[in-house]
Amino acid sequence: MPVGVKVRTLPMQVAARLVERIATGGPAPSELEISQEFGVSRIVARETLKILASLDIVDIAQGRRVAVRPPEEWDYLNPLLAEWLPEEQVVTLLRELHQVRLLLEPELAAMAAANMTDETLARLRQEMDRMTALTGEPDHYLEADHAFHMEICRAANNRILDRIMYSARWLGTASRRVTNAPRGSLHRATDAHARVLAALEARDPEAARAAMRDHLHGNIPILAEKEQRTKRASAAP
Repeated sequence: MPVGVKVRTLPMQVAARLVERIATGGPAPSELEISQEFGVSRIVARETLKILASLDIVDIAQGRRVAVRPPEEWDYLNPLLAEWLPEEQVVTLLRELHQVRLLLEPELAAMAAANMTDETLARLRQEMDRMTALTGEPDHYLEADHAFHMEICRAANNRILDRIMYSARWLGTASRRVTNAPRGSLHRATDAHARVLAALEARDPEAARAAMRDHLHGNIPILAEKEQRTKRASAAP
């Protein structure tokens, strides 16, 4: 599922092919096997394995065969995985990301409401105005959408939570492309964001928590339908 990452180098092209294969149950090839199968040099094969290792997909130890790591240990926040995994696995990741957002973002909104400054409110209103003006331009809308949520996150004044949310931005972009796609969804999202902003303007933590929770709950059916449709398509003969 494209999220803005482009495959450029030869090792990355080979790694992309191998990620899809390994993700569907294939073994991890050795440096020699990569070189022979793809017709590349041993240097390219070695760099390919380093890419896979950087994604926590394989373990490379001198004198031992390359081993596939358990899928639950893979670096799913790395944008390359969102680009290279089979689509049916990516949409499942989007559902899991949304579960994380439901756990974190209502509390972040409540924390932000308690810490809200006039400067942050001014930035939030600016992003709100951008979203209102961009309901006919989904790609630009999602940029303002992301910026709005990150302003709330930063207003919570918790650097660890800020980094967690920022690290998930690539999956967040992919998720927004799904939830922003249905007809009328951007207008509904704008109304939901306006309710969140109103609670933040009132500096009301409980109202901010509830408004953010309602906003995120509204996207659950869209993501579930996308996941089911993708799985049906992948299972079709």
